[in-house]
Amino acid sequence: MTMTKMMTTIGLLLLLQNAWAIDLRDAKEQGLVGEANTGYVAAVISPASAEVRALIAEVNAKRKAEFEAAAKKTGASAQQVAYRFYELAVQKTAAGGYYQDSSGKWKKK
Repeated sequence: MTMTKMMTTIGLLLLLQNAWAIDLRDAKEQGLVGEANTGYVAAVISPASAEVRALIAEVNAKRKAEFEAAAKKTGASAQQVAYRFYELAVQKTAAGGYYQDSSGKWKKK
């Protein structure tokens, strides 16, 4: 197989993988993930599939970076920023979506 064909094949596989990958909105709509009381997303149903676990890891890594950047700018702790984000995320959670209450129990909005 030539290098060009191999790169084309790899590119197509990556495009197909992204087409099949679940996104955060879909995962929330399906009740697979919800807003955890930590400011991060978490699996509502355990055990979560590998695809859902990968999504959670990706989203949470991005959120952590944003929380740390906001904390640095404002002088608050990353935990304080995350908690405020959680409060806003719960307010924005669509009907039928899940979030954790302060005790960690999942609630359906």
